[in-house]
Amino acid sequence: MKTNSFYPVILTEKVEESSKFYTDFFGFDIVYKADWYVSLRKSQSNFPFELAIIDTSHPTIPSAYQKSVQGLILNFEVEDVDQEYRRLIISEKLPLQLDIRDEVFGQRHFITSDPNGVLIDVIKIIPPSQEESTQYVENVWSTINEEVNR
Repeated sequence: MKTNSFYPVILTEKVEESSKFYTDFFGFDIVYKADWYVSLRKSQSNFPFELAIIDTSHPTIPSAYQKSVQGLILNFEVEDVDQEYRRLIISEKLPLQLDIRDEVFGQRHFITSDPNGVLIDVIKIIPPSQEESTQYVENVWSTINEEVNR
């Protein structure tokens, strides 16, 4: 299958509140806006990330699935996770679901959540422990170590 685009769509009863959350705190721009659907794009990055939000009651959603999203984590890899922690958690008072910490598998991160309970994991890639580095299929750590040490 040749894919031209791929992006998550959050099902919610809080379309307006959710789109405001992602534009205000994560720098997304609104591409399309209706009362039932908002298409967002983060164009101020090397890759144009997309995210959409749709009202759970819209007729394009099969009736058995017309409920708010559950069990979703959105990962945002950033250059300075400590700065984002200060901005989002300390200054903006977003809910803290997991406090900032280093993980042996190669992340420094914290978790917050959006108005729908979608978890947002804000991550900086760090070198994993020696033991954990053997879990990676590719030898990506030489490339990542080069980037980290720049």
